[in-house]
Amino acid sequence: MNLLKFQSINGKHVENFAASSSSFRFANFVVKFNGLNYEEWSEQIKFSLSVMSLDQAILTDEEPTAITDESSELEKSRYETWERSNRLCLNLLRMSMEESIKPSMPKTEKAREFILKIKEQSQSDVVDKSIVGSLMSEPTTKRFD
Repeated sequence: MNLLKFQSINGKHVENFAASSSSFRFANFVVKFNGLNYEEWSEQIKFSLSVMSLDQAILTDEEPTAITDESSELEKSRYETWERSNRLCLNLLRMSMEESIKPSMPKTEKAREFILKIKEQSQSDVVDKSIVGSLMSEPTTKRFD
């Protein structure tokens, strides 16, 4: 098991966690989202995030309350865990997309919102995709006498 320790520039402790390097390999096997393969991509993304224990941000409906001076240690811990999960989820979601479709992806700072918007876009395009599919197959199935 590889231990990863993160520190800030001034040497102050920021994060300390242990992670198996093999867990991060799951992300390398996620199929790239191309606009037509939402179901397969979504399933692989969710599995990978779950295995890496990073799926809190896509499972949680609401962002935890922001940290204040009055926040308890539990509230601080919940927010920091969610914030880390959200940041890494967004990075993985964006990295697992074909370059050609990245410009059309939603602009949001919340992983759950991002994946829900992609799902919505994918489902609204189902009719368009079926039309494209029929048009693409027409030249290969048409017979000329």
